[in-house]
Amino acid sequence: MSTLDALLNGFSLALQPTTLLWGFIGCFLGTLVGVLPGIGPALTIALLLPLTYHVPATSMFVMFAGIYYGAAYGGSTTSILLNTPGESSAVVTSLEGNKMARRGRAGPALATAAIGSFVAGTIGTLALTFVAPWVVDAALAFGPAEYFSLMVLALVAVSAVLGDSVLRGLIALGAGLLFGLVGIDLQTGQPRFTFGQAELLDGIEVTVAVVGLFAVGEALYLAWQGREARGGEVMKVTGRLWLSAADWARSWKAWIRGALFGFPIGAMPAGGAELPTLLSYYTERKLSRHPEEFGHGAIEGVAGPEAANNAAAAGVLMPLLTLGIPTSATAAIMLSAFEGYGIQAGPQLFSQQGGLVWTLIASLYIGNVILLVLNLPLIGLWVRLLKIPPPWLYAGIIVVSIGGVYGAGNSVFDVGMLFFFGLVGYLMRRFGFPAAPLIVGLILAPMAEQSMRQALTISQGEWSTFVTRPLSGTLLAIAVLLLVAPAVWRRVRRGR
Repeated sequence: MSTLDALLNGFSLALQPTTLLWGFIGCFLGTLVGVLPGIGPALTIALLLPLTYHVPATSMFVMFAGIYYGAAYGGSTTSILLNTPGESSAVVTSLEGNKMARRGRAGPALATAAIGSFVAGTIGTLALTFVAPWVVDAALAFGPAEYFSLMVLALVAVSAVLGDSVLRGLIALGAGLLFGLVGIDLQTGQPRFTFGQAELLDGIEVTVAVVGLFAVGEALYLAWQGREARGGEVMKVTGRLWLSAADWARSWKAWIRGALFGFPIGAMPAGGAELPTLLSYYTERKLSRHPEEFGHGAIEGVAGPEAANNAAAAGVLMPLLTLGIPTSATAAIMLSAFEGYGIQAGPQLFSQQGGLVWTLIASLYIGNVILLVLNLPLIGLWVRLLKIPPPWLYAGIIVVSIGGVYGAGNSVFDVGMLFFFGLVGYLMRRFGFPAAPLIVGLILAPMAEQSMRQALTISQGEWSTFVTRPLSGTLLAIAVLLLVAPAVWRRVRRGR
């Protein structure tokens, strides 16, 4: 089946009423959590993971994708109106967006952000549609050694990228690998690290760990702070809401350039959305015919970074779907959702779960349209929601977390594990350790171990097989480069 035929089949499934409803719910929730400072897509998807026990995989991932894209849209609202970015990727938008709002141009700022998000999201999804099959074709040549090296690359990439310190990322990864080895050894049938608890024989439930780390841990961290998060003044949306002809002329090139920055960098193992938004901002500042407006509310400074942010969201999905590599905290949690359904993200996903993948990709096109329709008319609602006290939000999150985890397994032990991981999440947040590497380690540890053992069995115990096979050796070399390059770069900068 060609890519176009597969996509059309995906649209036939994505346009079914039930799937559309899940997509609409995801887009609405995503915009909502993007608007509310401190409530990001990673935490929201973690809270909804218990639903994977009751909701079909296709519907669930369509909703997750809507949340992910919606949060990228919604983050611009707080950046522009409150000068409080909900996500790190929205920081650059606030530089010019809030200045525009203070000059009485909040409407055009929100409009260029929404339309730019739609344009760049569509371009990014088109790139995902036609580039991903090429990546899959290349990855299907992988054997056990290549799979092991790929997982090592994934583990190193997420540890090096998601956090301020590579060392802290590696420590979190090591903890995740240890948690991932809990349960029965598939080779020998012997229990490992279960401490006599029969509930741990099947391993640690990923859903419980994710909800504990991201939801309960965040709530405990807020309680430790002992104060409400105080933002700035919420700017009122007055005057013209749509773009003038001059605004269109200044925005559309920035949208295109932002998309061209966002998708390829978001798709890289060390990509993310922060770098392309910064590159887009500085590019627009250099190319603008109105450089004097930068720092005082230049519309290009909103249009470009917002486009880069949303194109990067599509880019992040490509390594997740094609290689099983998460390059953001949200992607790591979506990887755990695949694990919950017994689905292995990676090259085999397109052949084994083709209907799910192409329905998901088709839903991204539909979700972009839904989000464009949702964003501008509901600005009044989002502004009112900004006034909800954060302690109320997080108290509700803990209640929902307990109900979701207990309802999924009817197990008090799972609730205990929820608070254990909540405490771990609080300590990690408190001392600057990223949580995503722990989750990735927990998920990939059993798969990496199996691939390693299979490769050693095939090579009759020769460890050199991991470096003598060209593709495997290349992947390991990239992993080493990701670990070493930041330290070398810091030394070079100090020398200068």
